[in-house]
This record gives sequence, C-alpha cells and structure tokens, in this order.
Amino acid sequence: MSLRELETSPAFKTEVMFEGIRYSSALAEAAEHSLPNYYPYRFRKGEADPTGTGKAQIPYLMITEDNTLIRVMGNGNSPWSVEGSRESGYRLCNDRDGNSRNISFEPQLSWLSQTTSDGFPMAQAGVSTHRDMLVINVAPGCEYFLKKHDGRSMRCTFCSYGAPDERTAHLGQIAGQVEIPAITLQRMNEAMTAVMAETEVRHIYLVGGSLTDPDLEGERFLQLARAVKACNPDGIPVCLGSAALSSDMLQTFYDEKLVDAVCFNLEIWSEKLFAQVCPGKNRYVGYDDWIAALENAVRLWGRGRVYSAMVAGVELEPEYAMNWEDAAKLAIEGAEDLCSRGIIPVYSLHWPAGGKERADYQSRLRNFFERLALGYQEIRQRHDLQVWDGFMCHRCAYMQLECDMDRTGESG
Repeated sequence: MSLRELETSPAFKTEVMFEGIRYSSALAEAAEHSLPNYYPYRFRKGEADPTGTGKAQIPYLMITEDNTLIRVMGNGNSPWSVEGSRESGYRLCNDRDGNSRNISFEPQLSWLSQTTSDGFPMAQAGVSTHRDMLVINVAPGCEYFLKKHDGRSMRCTFCSYGAPDERTAHLGQIAGQVEIPAITLQRMNEAMTAVMAETEVRHIYLVGGSLTDPDLEGERFLQLARAVKACNPDGIPVCLGSAALSSDMLQTFYDEKLVDAVCFNLEIWSEKLFAQVCPGKNRYVGYDDWIAALENAVRLWGRGRVYSAMVAGVELEPEYAMNWEDAAKLAIEGAEDLCSRGIIPVYSLHWPAGGKERADYQSRLRNFFERLALGYQEIRQRHDLQVWDGFMCHRCAYMQLECDMDRTGESG
C-alpha cells in the first residue's frame, strides 16, 4: 500500500508539501499576521498577479486541526487554495473534490518586532521558532562555502543558507574566529527570554555553520551551550546540532549536562554519495569518523537520543544518476543500518531550486519520499525506536514525517 492510499495526517501533509498552495486573497490576508515565509510566492506566467510585482509574501507554516505542521510552498498550478479570513477562520480547499479542512497559520509573534536592551532587533539575534521548537543559530556562516579544492566548492551541494553574508555580519561572526562575541550571546539571551515569555517552548536546537577544524567547532558550541544553559532555568531539552565531534569533546558536553540529545547531520547515506553531496564534511571529518561520532554519542546519551538529519531526495538530482526506486532502496538500507546502531535518521524533504519545473521530477521525488516514509516506519518499529518528544514532535516537524507517522491514529 502506498502512503497516499492512507487517509491519515501524514498522507495529507505529503500531498500539500508536494502540490503547494495557489495564491488567493485569503492567503494574502493570512500573510499579514503570520510568520513570513523565507521564499515568496512567485506568480506563474499568465497567473493573475494582484501585486503587479511577480511575487508576494505568504505564510511560512500551516497548522491543521490535529496540530500537524506543514511548510507552505506557493504553486500557481496547485488544486489547493485558502479561503476564509482571520475573523471567520481559514480553510484549505481542494478543487478536485470540493472538500476543505480547517487550518491556521503560525502567527508572527510580538517578540519579532521588539528590540534588545541596546536597541538591536530581536528578529536578527540568531533566534527563530518552528512553533514549540526554539532554534539558536548565532554563527550561521559556514566555512565550507569559503573553501575550494581542485576548483570545487566544499559546501554541501543542497545548501544555500550557510553562505557567509549579512547575517554573519550583524551577529558579529568573523570567518576563522571561534569565539562568539559576548554582545551576540547577550542579545540571544534577551531574545530567548522574550520568546519563552510569549509562547510555549518544548525543544531547543543549537545549530550553526561548520568550521574546517571540528575541534574548534566543538569549542564554539561549548561556549554556546553553556550560554544557553544559563538562560534555560526550566531545563527545556536541548539538542546539539554541530558537526560530528571527537569522543573527548562529546564527553565534555555529557559531563557538564549541557545537552539532552545530539543530531550530527550525515545528510546522505553511502560513502560515495556523502563524498559527492557533502565534500567539506567528507574532507574535514570523513564518512567513517562521522558515523563513529554518532556511535560514541549513543554510548553516552543512549538509544533514542542520537539523530542525523538526512536530505530526502537529493539522490535524484541528475548528477547522481539514480532512479527513484534504487534511491529509495539505498536510503532504506541506510535507515536500517543507522537504527541498528541506535541512531535515528530524520528525513527532510528536498525542495530543489527549479525542481518542480522539470518533467517528471516531482512525481519521482514523491514516489521516493513515500516509499522511504513507509519503509522507515517499519524499521523504527522493529528496532523499538521513536523520535524522542524532547527532541522533536509533530507540532514542530514541518518537512519531516517521522513524528506524524509514529502518531498515526492518535489525537493531536
């Protein structure tokens, strides 16, 4: 049975992620009071454009009645559109069958328009939210973007948001500098306090751009984790989202009780694809050492507390010459291997730039994603592994299905 044959929240979420949402006046109204999308809606040729600019701001995250979170993608060819209003409530309607579902959007909270004690915008303080997850990223610039070998960039091929740019400048991040400026941590602290005063936070995730020296990256994350612990009096679970770290560095995090889980992003399964997709990670850490670090983390934090984010579908990019059946088989083999070691992969849907314009690309990607979701659920069940609620839940997993699949049939 395929995922789309099941009348479940994961099936609906997958459908909306792949088909997107068509522009409407109700969607425009929702954008006025919702957390803004990082990618604006881009009108197709011939599509009515009330803005006259070719693009429009749309909400970032949609919430269903059972608390399923879905990232919003604009698509002028989608059968889905939003109707209603803020006062009467919004509905997601489908042209194919005429059915509709009540929805809402993640609001734009007031802390985003506030400033810190020194007048700095909190929205630029390196703090963001996915509903009940608080993401801390005060050093987003990744050194892999600055390195080349044999004319090839060392950045991960799917990544665009790690490039050092104006985000790193206003956070005080300087290439090659390990220490996070004290003023950056102070502003982060104030922003964290403002967020937690306004909304429930159930997970804290520490992330950042990579350094070419993993030990130095570990030192940076130690500084960050200690600062976060100092402004986390309620002990909200914290996950370390650095690169794979040495056993000695991991022991320090564990001994100081700085984090409750770790997520070292392998990104892609198989040594061959890892070298192709993540050349910097392969060169400066290495495939075997990356997996060894995840295994060391399992020995410290235990099964169910160690994760690896994976980019689901990057295998289908033309340069890797894989059909979706073989790609799904390989990904499922990887899930089996990692789970057998007590490591839980989490698969985020790959949205390639321009991918939806390629003939047959989206259908292949969807077949791959659904096959993987069903196969991986069986693996988690067999290994008695579930995503720990302290790390991630269905309320914040906006492009992943694991939490939704595990609670299928349960109430929100």
